[in-house]
Amino acid sequence: MYEKIQATVAFINEKTNGFQPELGIILGTGLGGLVHEIEAEYVLPYETILNFPVSTVEGHSGKLIFGKLGGKNVVAMQGRFHFYEGYGMSEVVFPVRVMKYLGIKNLFLSNASGGVNPNFEVGDLMLITDHINLFPAHPLNGKNDERFGPRFPDMSEAYDHQLLAQAKATAAKLDIHLQEGVYVGLTGPTFETPAEYKYVRIIGGDTVGMSTVPEVIAARHLNLPCFAISVITDLGVPGKIIEVSHEEVQKVAKVAEKKMTLLMKTMIAEM
Repeated sequence: MYEKIQATVAFINEKTNGFQPELGIILGTGLGGLVHEIEAEYVLPYETILNFPVSTVEGHSGKLIFGKLGGKNVVAMQGRFHFYEGYGMSEVVFPVRVMKYLGIKNLFLSNASGGVNPNFEVGDLMLITDHINLFPAHPLNGKNDERFGPRFPDMSEAYDHQLLAQAKATAAKLDIHLQEGVYVGLTGPTFETPAEYKYVRIIGGDTVGMSTVPEVIAARHLNLPCFAISVITDLGVPGKIIEVSHEEVQKVAKVAEKKMTLLMKTMIAEM
């Protein structure tokens, strides 16, 4: 895997003339609008990148974008990879490892999720302060490569406390309301049943989704600080549960992403 990643890094460096990003960004379902704020210098469709998986989900356009955002060199994934698409965990987290060896020092992530906290409303932004991993496979299963990180990585600060504090201070200045909470990662691709929503709440979750957790685990294994925002696109709260479609999730995400884009762009400029 290490050699495969290095080959992809070398391929990308050749295509981008050695562009060195200091920040990596992974954008979730319906949340690709942030890329329009990037002063793009290079755009590589996933299918053109050596060894890269290809996104198969609507709302994930599948491009690696290199450029400037808030005065910083960034690389952004417009569209991510999910376990439910049939990819193994090593493929799901492959881009995170590639971005690390391209030179990033921090990883920002976003996702669309279902809120199970009764204080949440559709369209809220939630800072992810922690997560619960309910995926049936783990991105670090198998023989450990010490070049990536230790056999037993610490996860006591999966989401960087300093970046969370900065996000809250920035949101206060911008008058953006933020929720905070725990994200629970499930495989999907089905949306949860009422009983599953209830279970997620009982075990300590505030929101539930189908991504992010594997990528954060891989990033922390690589000692990359992580910051993540969840857009609440539907509610799994008793009395508020309605039929959900992928199209509806994308629609809500697109409305809320303006606030998320402003917050992330301002944070990055102030880093």
